[in-house]
Amino acid sequence: MHARPFRRARVGHGRDRVPARTHVRTHRARLRRAALLAAPLLLGTAALTSGPAAAQAVSPAFPASPPAATAAGCSTPYSITQTLEAGTTWRMCWHYDANAGLVLDNVSYQPKSEPRPIQVLTSANLAQIHVPYDDGGNEYDDLTGQSFAQGLQTLDPGECPGGTIKSVKVPGAWDPDHPDVNGLCVTTRARGHAYRLGRYPGETTKIQQLQGKDLLVYTVNKTGWYEYIVEWRFSADGTINMQVGATGTLSPADYDAGDGRGWPIGKGAKDYATSHSHNVFWRLNFGLDGSSANRVEQFDSTTTAQSGALTPKTKTVRTPVAKELAGDAGPTRWWRVVSNIGQNKDGHPRSYEIVPGRSSKYTGRAFTRHDVYFTEYNKCEQFASNNLANCGAGAGTSVDRWVNGQPLRHPVAWVNIGYHHIARDEDQEPMPVHWQGFQLAPRDVTAMNPLTPPELSGHNGHVE
Repeated sequence: MHARPFRRARVGHGRDRVPARTHVRTHRARLRRAALLAAPLLLGTAALTSGPAAAQAVSPAFPASPPAATAAGCSTPYSITQTLEAGTTWRMCWHYDANAGLVLDNVSYQPKSEPRPIQVLTSANLAQIHVPYDDGGNEYDDLTGQSFAQGLQTLDPGECPGGTIKSVKVPGAWDPDHPDVNGLCVTTRARGHAYRLGRYPGETTKIQQLQGKDLLVYTVNKTGWYEYIVEWRFSADGTINMQVGATGTLSPADYDAGDGRGWPIGKGAKDYATSHSHNVFWRLNFGLDGSSANRVEQFDSTTTAQSGALTPKTKTVRTPVAKELAGDAGPTRWWRVVSNIGQNKDGHPRSYEIVPGRSSKYTGRAFTRHDVYFTEYNKCEQFASNNLANCGAGAGTSVDRWVNGQPLRHPVAWVNIGYHHIARDEDQEPMPVHWQGFQLAPRDVTAMNPLTPPELSGHNGHVE
């Protein structure tokens, strides 16, 4: 095994300290320590993944309708299928990895106007949650060093309204006698306006508006004092939102930040909670139109002033990304992954744009210094840091080491979104959820908005 060991907390500091609140928590902590000792052995192989053992049925989010076809490549228990407004259907498979937790496979999207599903992703999952503390005393790789997957939490029915809570068999469970956890929620959630087109003055035409719902798939994973809500949202217009919400409680052992690297919590200015970062990575193995032979493009816009009172001009340049890339986001820079074989009905190649959310870049490690990585597919490269598998001599164990000039024929995207957590009084207790994530936006996947009402279906291209 070729793995970078995670750094242990010093005595009385951080997550390894056993909480003494109740016997139950002490018991869990003991189980967790046992899991930590075994964690380096939990390579993400087929033998260490699982699908649902059963499902707890709850009332469906939509009225009963003829069953849609399941996702390609999995049986019904491993399949998620949901039809949303305007007849759009999302399909995907899922499995549970011993380190990454929830993994989505063969994700496809089918608007009502399309004769067959359009595959978007071959697989998608978290690839690391890297947590360094500001005082330099602790640093964690939560997925591959802190038993993230084994911390899958049982969900209360009230957390999955109108949906289904699926039972997950957790590989390497802390309690091997009870490995099945009712911990995967599949439901829908309102997202507000999908679109709106109102009247101009003097018109009496119909106000076009549609209230949308998302397919929501999520788990909650407990790591130390934190609980991570790992959400995947799929919209009827083809958009995918990925985000992680951190909640739980502040570590009671991390109140020694008297060196200016923390924030006073509680009465007066005696207890200083240590500030730290959460650097979350996602790994996206694209498979647009069922093919791994996708290409990557980068777009940059530059604005130049004109003389006098003339409006400045903006020029956008497209640059093909032919080789592996460590990319830095900017106010007018973006990337898209483009299908080499699929086009929409207008003859434009289908693609998905990566839209990063707000991020606080942590520059303390080489692998966190860039916002997006594109690497050539290698089955061995699974985690953005502390990659557990041995990928060969000199290969390294983090994503920055894998950007070495290979041509991109089967690109894998790694997205890094950082959050610098400076605690506040309101973090006690429980801690309000703070979110970090990004979006995949369809770009020319369909010839028009797939939710376009029939009376506007002729408005494609220039309309007088």
